[in-house]
Amino acid sequence: MTTDLSIFKLIMDASLVVKIVMALLVMASLLSWTLIMVKSSAISSTQRSVEKFEERFWSGVSLNSLYEELSQKMNRRGLERIFFDGFHEYKRVLNVDPTSRLSVTDSVQRAMRVAAAKEVDDLEQNLAFLATVGSTSPYVGLFGTVWGIMNSFISLGQMQQATLGVVAPGIAEALIATAIGLFAAIPAVIGYNRFSDKIDRLIVNYDNFREEFTALLERHASAQRKSA
Repeated sequence: MTTDLSIFKLIMDASLVVKIVMALLVMASLLSWTLIMVKSSAISSTQRSVEKFEERFWSGVSLNSLYEELSQKMNRRGLERIFFDGFHEYKRVLNVDPTSRLSVTDSVQRAMRVAAAKEVDDLEQNLAFLATVGSTSPYVGLFGTVWGIMNSFISLGQMQQATLGVVAPGIAEALIATAIGLFAAIPAVIGYNRFSDKIDRLIVNYDNFREEFTALLERHASAQRKSA
């Protein structure tokens, strides 16, 4: 008589605790994959938006024209949002105090920092979930494995004669929990590291643009004061 050691049969014959552990890990894995696809699409879209805006910004277009163009756009993101908020603050400060060079620089930098922080916060949203799944799933799977092996040895101790065919199914079903834990953790860790690297690159891009744009606005304000 042969023992059915198919994965499906082993999962169905697992103890309640091991089944709960497997179900939690499968759920975490599905959520991780969903988040990975959504976040990958969002970050890729932001990168394309940044490249498109930089090309438009440095093409020699008038800052006022670009500002008016973006004012008609409802969903500004990335450098569009940083530029719009910074130039909006620039125009406001010049209207209030056109002679103050320091107030223009400080206010514009502050407005762009806030806009950049909001953009980064949107990109980093839910990344902590991937980090949590990546770091805890192997341990949750290991808990299920330990519990399953413990039950196998308890059952083994109650038998007069133990054979490999009796012990193997219990140990095999316990090890499936560890396998599922690794299956959930590995993509989550890879996704988290990949997204973190891309977001860090975008942050550098935002910082560089802020500095370049601030210098440009300082020259623009100086030219306006001289012509006034």
